[in-house]
Amino acid sequence: MTLIDTAFLVAAGKGTRMAPLTDSIPKPFVKIGDKAILDYIFEHLVKTDVKNIVVNTHHHADLMRSYITSRAGFSITESYEPDLLETGGGLKKALPLLGVNPIFMINGDAFWTDGPSGSILQQLAQHFNPVTMDILLLLIPVQNMVLTEGVGDYDMLANRLLSRNHAKQGTHMFTGIRILSPSIMENIPEGKFSFLQQMDTAQNAGRLYGLVHDGEWHHISTPVDVNTINAQQQQRKNIS
Repeated sequence: MTLIDTAFLVAAGKGTRMAPLTDSIPKPFVKIGDKAILDYIFEHLVKTDVKNIVVNTHHHADLMRSYITSRAGFSITESYEPDLLETGGGLKKALPLLGVNPIFMINGDAFWTDGPSGSILQQLAQHFNPVTMDILLLLIPVQNMVLTEGVGDYDMLANRLLSRNHAKQGTHMFTGIRILSPSIMENIPEGKFSFLQQMDTAQNAGRLYGLVHDGEWHHISTPVDVNTINAQQQQRKNIS
């Protein structure tokens, strides 16, 4: 098992497709049930060895800044982006704050529940091998996406190696949750770019792997998605 004590939370985006819910708040503040999506992410991180968290900010950065300064139990640092840098550029900018050991990188709108194997973040840490892997992605079978839209980002090959399906017809969808070695970013120029470039580079080198989630994960991108998931959560609450 690889000890992962640092996480990078991707929380700078404007969440345009989530408007009007994101007109006055960052997308990770959108509520599922009575809590923000970001609250659930922190609850998952409590189950891990993570002690240090870096959060990138831009859209309503003042609100995000107030939130992270009020969280207890972690050392949390802000990486403010005056101009949006996308996922790759945001990670590159935050690199000096993240150290040299493998880290979690989690999209701030990722909403999931753990399955029978327990904490999926701990499962990722147990499966990550820095000798053979640059990036380990958490995936969910497209066939399991029944509440929100499923997109076939990847096909899983032998030994959990991944191949990106450019037609989006693959068997698995990327959840926005991953472990990576920060060293893959060292020689990348600063600027605005997608982390997908690094995922493709790792794939071409035979160092991009996947782990399949045995719990639920939902693709939350629109207010309709939020309403659908909230209805499911309320139904389950009523039954219990």
